[in-house]
Amino acid sequence: MRAMLLAIMAVGGLAACVPTYQAGYPPPLPAETPVPAVAAAPLPPREAAANFIRVVRQVEPMTEEICRARTRGVNCDFRIVIDDRPGQGPNAFQTLDETGRPILGFTLALIADARNADEIAFVLGHEASHHILGHIPQQQQTAMASAMVAGILAQATGAGADAVQAAQQMGATVGARRYSRDFELEADALGTEIAFYAGYDPVLGAGFFDRLPDPGDQFLGSHPPNSQRKAQVRAVVAQLGGY
Repeated sequence: MRAMLLAIMAVGGLAACVPTYQAGYPPPLPAETPVPAVAAAPLPPREAAANFIRVVRQVEPMTEEICRARTRGVNCDFRIVIDDRPGQGPNAFQTLDETGRPILGFTLALIADARNADEIAFVLGHEASHHILGHIPQQQQTAMASAMVAGILAQATGAGADAVQAAQQMGATVGARRYSRDFELEADALGTEIAFYAGYDPVLGAGFFDRLPDPGDQFLGSHPPNSQRKAQVRAVVAQLGGY
């Protein structure tokens, strides 16, 4: 396992060896390209690790090129890390380090659970899209504004300090989740483009939604229904001429 992690960590240094794409991006995959069958079970550990490394080498340059093309003054030097803490379930996340460099994290469980390279490519593109689209600062600003309004309203009703603080916390939660569904669909759309232009099949990659609990249409849910997300991916691929 340690050898696998060392190999994955070395990808960052290898990414520069991958040719970058010219402006306008490479032509889309032909529409008649057959869709491979989805593997019925997770890949063997060694194959899953090699699968992840191969995808990162190919997709990371595309995330950075699209980031530079669609943003101004944004750090597009993505760093991809592995969360190897015991007991972590399949998950991926995007955050920033103390210098503002974008971090894309994957748990070992997610890498091991992937059925094919297309799933890893789609998830990587999705998480990178949150940074490219500026979702973290937007969510923080919305949460702060909602907390402030909730606090003012609580004070106006004569609430005590504890009640005001509780109102602010609730306001921040509601504010942060207000646009989270839209953010997820936006990241799905741009993540589809990233995976597609990097040479992967986002529709096949979105098959991992079939293994996730469906959030349905829950009140204040942070994610849209899985069926809506899969439909989003298919719509974008159709626009790109893939199906």
